[in-house]
Amino acid sequence: MLIGKTDLKNLFRYIFLAIFLLFCSNITAVAEEPVSPDLPVRIGGDYNYPPYEYLDPDGLPTGYNIELSQAISRVMGMEINIQLGSWGEMRQALERGDVDILMGMAHTKERESEVDFSIPHAKVHQSIWIRDENETIRTVHDLTGQEVIVMKGSVMHDFMLENEVAADLFMVQTLADALSLLASGQHDCALVAKLPGEYLLSNPNLDHIHPIARPLVAQDYGFAVKKGDLELLARFNEGLALLKKSGEYRQIREKWLGVLQPEPISLQHIIRYGALVIGPLLLVLIAFALWSRTLRRQVALRTEELEREVSERMRSAEELQIRQKQLLHADKMTSLGVLVSGVAHEINNPNGLIQLSLPQLSKAYQNIEPILDAHYQKQGDFKLGWFDYSRMRQEIPKMLQEMLESSNRIKRIVEDLKDFARRNDSGLDDMADLNEVIRSALRLVDNTLHKSTRHFRVDYSPDLPRFRGNGHRIEQVVVNLILNACQALTSMEQAIELRTFALPDEGMVALEIRDQGCGLDEETLQRITDPFFTTKRKIGGTGLGLSVSDGIVKDHRGRLEFSGKVDQGMTVQLLLPIYKEEEQE
Repeated sequence: MLIGKTDLKNLFRYIFLAIFLLFCSNITAVAEEPVSPDLPVRIGGDYNYPPYEYLDPDGLPTGYNIELSQAISRVMGMEINIQLGSWGEMRQALERGDVDILMGMAHTKERESEVDFSIPHAKVHQSIWIRDENETIRTVHDLTGQEVIVMKGSVMHDFMLENEVAADLFMVQTLADALSLLASGQHDCALVAKLPGEYLLSNPNLDHIHPIARPLVAQDYGFAVKKGDLELLARFNEGLALLKKSGEYRQIREKWLGVLQPEPISLQHIIRYGALVIGPLLLVLIAFALWSRTLRRQVALRTEELEREVSERMRSAEELQIRQKQLLHADKMTSLGVLVSGVAHEINNPNGLIQLSLPQLSKAYQNIEPILDAHYQKQGDFKLGWFDYSRMRQEIPKMLQEMLESSNRIKRIVEDLKDFARRNDSGLDDMADLNEVIRSALRLVDNTLHKSTRHFRVDYSPDLPRFRGNGHRIEQVVVNLILNACQALTSMEQAIELRTFALPDEGMVALEIRDQGCGLDEETLQRITDPFFTTKRKIGGTGLGLSVSDGIVKDHRGRLEFSGKVDQGMTVQLLLPIYKEEEQE
């Protein structure tokens, strides 16, 4: 069959038209394709982080995060694929793009540069876990120099690195591994979230360990996507909002994380109940208030003058009593100073003779030692005092040296007592070293400290700025504060810690005294520096020690700060102004 030219042209025209229509239909199909891909969302999580996310005995993913993710996928019409592994691997998988989102990550400012966080759906409290016999680790400051177990890539791993805590870190893959190492007696402590740690304690091998009561840090906890993946994050945020609206989020959280706070009553319900119940009552109360206001005004006018007179008389009587007792205390301190000076003089006289004689005796023994050695070599061992010469030739130099050191110690103690009791009328513009003041005070109370506690520590800040004031008067304050800390202890195993540090922003140097004693309630703390207020009146306390100390510190333009709770010890901070040359000029 022959085809003419006209038919051939028509055939090419139809073929071209068919190709064009096919191309247009493809363009329309592409334009109408939904924005969201059909591929499932890959969700990553930790395989051993109960109750949030973990594998059950059958190897299936379960937990609060798992159920929450499944509920979000249902209400948002998403298909999801949950993958569980070690936490470090999951973080790397998110960075590589092997997973799209992590179902649970603690929110920190440092991590905001790596990921974008969803609305928080929980709060995680991080804790320090220790063995039951450990009594030295209580705060993050106590981790310095300790062996600390931490899960690799966890938020507490980041915390230790970012805060540059000087501790030896031992990495593990899971929280269970961290607690197992600690329970087996290895290392000093572990950094594990409080709730997951409590779940893991069901393992019978994890005994004799516990978390410190006060959490180390509390952090928001939620979904996390790779930085910039805001579309996926918005879908999960919307899913969370829908679950909260329907109440399903509350049911899931209550199932896994415990009883929640009751839902707040809406403003509309408050207004409705107020109108029905409180409204009539409010009208009655207003009428009663108007009627009683007139009566109160009349009573107030009649009693105001009497109260003013009574209060003035009471204030005058109290001030007179305070002045009398302060004068009595000042007289006692003066008498004590005279007595201490006299006793110190009487001690120094025989001690001075001892210090003069001991070097001479030591020199004499050095001269006679060759003669005794020659006799020993010829005649053999012989008695010198109660012991053989072969022993005494080694003991005598040590005894003479110890006697000389003890004599020097007596001299230092006597000098410290004289300095403490000596009346010092110099001004408050001297340049004084707080570390040296504390060292001098500690020599005075050394015996009391040894009788009060087996755990005493001092941390002197190097290069501490000098303070402006009178060192002898501040020494009196330090002695009083240390003695109060000793009296607060109820056991030799309770500790007292001192440390000095500077506060450049405030222009202050500070001494902090922390004890583990009986502590005080809030009401007592408010009155602790009041004259003649004391909790030790039965054992002879006058209530003037802290009052006098507070007055000395205020004269130095400093302050005393007290904090603590009953049975949880006390912390006292003494703050003094840093010495500045321009102030002196």
